[in-house]
Amino acid sequence: MPDALLVLNAGSSSLKFSVFLDEEPLRLLLRGEFEELSTRPRFVAHADGAVIAERDWAPGTQLGYTGATEFLFAWGREGVLGGHRIAATGHRVVHGGMRFSGPALVDAATLAELEALIPLAPLHQPHCVEAIRAVTRTAPAVPQVACFDTAFHRTQPPVAQAFALPRRYAEEGVRRYGFHGLSYEYIASTLPGTAPGAAEGRTVVAHLGNGASMCALLQGRSVATTMGLTALDGLMMGTRCGALDPGVLLYLMDRHGMDARALERLLYQQSGLLGVSGESSDMRELLGGSSAAAAEALELFVYRIHRELGSLAAALHGLDAVVFTGGIGEHSAPIRERVCRDARWLGLELDEEANARGGPCITRSGSRVSAWVIPTDEEAMIALHTRRVLRATGPAPGPE
Repeated sequence: MPDALLVLNAGSSSLKFSVFLDEEPLRLLLRGEFEELSTRPRFVAHADGAVIAERDWAPGTQLGYTGATEFLFAWGREGVLGGHRIAATGHRVVHGGMRFSGPALVDAATLAELEALIPLAPLHQPHCVEAIRAVTRTAPAVPQVACFDTAFHRTQPPVAQAFALPRRYAEEGVRRYGFHGLSYEYIASTLPGTAPGAAEGRTVVAHLGNGASMCALLQGRSVATTMGLTALDGLMMGTRCGALDPGVLLYLMDRHGMDARALERLLYQQSGLLGVSGESSDMRELLGGSSAAAAEALELFVYRIHRELGSLAAALHGLDAVVFTGGIGEHSAPIRERVCRDARWLGLELDEEANARGGPCITRSGSRVSAWVIPTDEEAMIALHTRRVLRATGPAPGPE
């Protein structure tokens, strides 16, 4: 009987999970999520598109990551895993800094390095670290593997990673890292079977969701991306501002007396689609709205994609294909249409009917630049990395 691989993706108040069977190829057994971990926890699990388990906790229950992992492992032992043993847990870790250029088996030293990277991803990294600690407390004998959103971009040339700051800051790690790397790596792995020309050529992948970025791929390798040191740069997002003149921060500090924490809340939680529209960070709500502010937010969102697409095409010295992925990229035909209309100057000719169907190819047969809709699967990528690390290194003592 094959072993099972548990994949965890920790958010600020949620914990997504997937279970894959260690077969060839990997097979998804089930997936689910815990929401509102510290206020009103909810649990749901799906298999083959159907709900197989649900549970709600009383309002005010602080389940946390430890409570969630304890429940998850106990639930698995009740028989839902069909006797499959959890052989390892793979984690999505947002920031790997300069140290990690690939997935890593977690031990005490690795965990200390991940904690040291918290200042580079203050709203993401702490949750990744806490999820690792929760599994250690719940199942200390289960090996854990950290899979990094930054690792895929380490193939970028040094000039693409550099800021124009004094060298001493680069030496301490202040450089462009890029994020959503697990998503881009998955897309790159599927391109040979879906769009061989894009796999061998110059492709820009747009990962559009509540967090959004774009990546330039040359023969499947990252050469440039829109995010930088943190997950704030580049595209406008659900609540994040994207690219911003640094002078704006100086102005806000001088004029409004904002300190680092106030700026952090503004840039990460109060800006983007929510800030510009004043209504919502949800693309579906804004597309269904009628206010001028909502329309302006959508216009700015598409405009920033258009600007970054031109920049990444320049980094590639041309363009052969565009791929849409992520929640918005995969499901919002109106946003794809607007982006493709703006990209006509690059030689992209949209097929409206194909776009309405969701692709996979959404351009006309004679289009010089092709466009595709390809669903991403970061959890599958994490499971693959976890299996490879275990096969290469074998189990090691978990973090303390």
